[in-house]
Amino acid sequence: MKKTIIILGSTLFLILTIFSGCQSSASKLKNAEDKVQEAKIDLADSKTDLYMIRLDTISNYEQFKKEAEKIIIAQEKSITEIKAQIAINKNEINTDYDKELTILENKNSALRTKLADYKDDGQDKWIGFKNEFNHDMNELGKTLKNLTVDNVK
Repeated sequence: MKKTIIILGSTLFLILTIFSGCQSSASKLKNAEDKVQEAKIDLADSKTDLYMIRLDTISNYEQFKKEAEKIIIAQEKSITEIKAQIAINKNEINTDYDKELTILENKNSALRTKLADYKDDGQDKWIGFKNEFNHDMNELGKTLKNLTVDNVK
C-alpha cells in the first residue's frame, strides 16, 4: 500500500510538473515579440550613444587641432628667431645649428601635415593618435629648447 501511494504521488507530481512547464504558443509568441521589441529599443539607444560619441570626438579633435596649430606656429616662430640669432652671430658652429634647425623645421612641418591628414577612425584610434602626436610635439619642443640653451652658452 505504501508503495502504491508513493508511485501514485510521484506520477501525479511528474504530470503536474510537465503541464506547468508547457506554455501555449500564444504566450511563446508574446514573449518572442517582447524580446524583439526590447532588442529594437536597445539598438536605437546604441545608435544614439554612438552618434553622441562621434560628436564628442569631432569636437575634441577640432579643439585639439586648434591648440596644436598654436603650438606649431609658436615653434616655427622660435625656429625663425634662432635662425636670426645665428645669422647675427657668425660662428663655425652655425652650420651645425642650421642643419639641426632644418631638421626641426621638417619635423614641425611633418606634424602639421599629420594633424591635417588625420581622418576620424573611431575613439580608440583617436586616443592613440592624440597620445602619439602629443609625444612627438613634446619631443620637438624639448629639442628646440635644448638647442636654444646650447646656443646661448
